[in-house]
Amino acid sequence: MACHNGVDMSKTTFKPGNMLYPVPAVMVSTKGTDGKFNILTIAWAGTVNSDPPMVSISVRKNRYSYKALEETGEFVVNLTTKELVRATDFCGVRSGADIDKFKECKLTPLKSSKISAPGIAESPVNIECKVISKTDLGSHTMFVAEVVNVTVDDEYMDEKGKFDLAKAEPIAYSHGEYYSLGEKLGTFGYSVKKK
Repeated sequence: MACHNGVDMSKTTFKPGNMLYPVPAVMVSTKGTDGKFNILTIAWAGTVNSDPPMVSISVRKNRYSYKALEETGEFVVNLTTKELVRATDFCGVRSGADIDKFKECKLTPLKSSKISAPGIAESPVNIECKVISKTDLGSHTMFVAEVVNVTVDDEYMDEKGKFDLAKAEPIAYSHGEYYSLGEKLGTFGYSVKKK
């Protein structure tokens, strides 16, 4: 048994797996070469570079949106909120091959500025992306994309022109469950600021 500052700490060994939680649960919107819009919920998404800004998403090859991602190389990452949690889950468990997810979830396609894939109007942040590389990793293919445009909902802009995502009540995903984010605990660099 490990000891930390005089306190016994037990640890259990797990088999290797995806234990990097929580992660953002995002809705990725696409437009296929057939002109059909779709929404795919993804938890394997993240920031990979600042300049130029880039994100990654990892998608199983058998997902309906995979073909649109491969053919067009475009997608929009739409941040999700407490208000969108039901649609977020629905778009992750139902296939766009069978239904129109925008219609089923009463979501509004938002015309993008730089790409043909639409955003989701009800999302507080829409990140327009163009794929620059794809890597087959096994169960998933990782698409790395450059961010070519971002739109944010004016409702979450404060009087100083700063975007306040906390007001939108963003959600996270952890071990098959959705969580709203809690209280702010600090700001970047607060641990070294002079008092």
